[in-house]
Amino acid sequence: MLQIQQDSLYPALYQLECTGLIKAEWGTSDNNRRTKFYSLTKKGRAQLEKELADWDRLSAAVALILQRV
Repeated sequence: MLQIQQDSLYPALYQLECTGLIKAEWGTSDNNRRTKFYSLTKKGRAQLEKELADWDRLSAAVALILQRV
């Protein structure tokens, strides 16, 4: 359903890391390859909660509009 190209994914991850919303750590994957693992920081978790609340308000407003059409 959603396809993200590598040339847009990695700059987005880099930007999130630079703003302190995620952190990255090098590790080993299940198939024994060196890979980067990303996780949300405390600041990132707070931003996610804000974005989810904004999305809930927006989608509720759109649902109300669609009910009246």
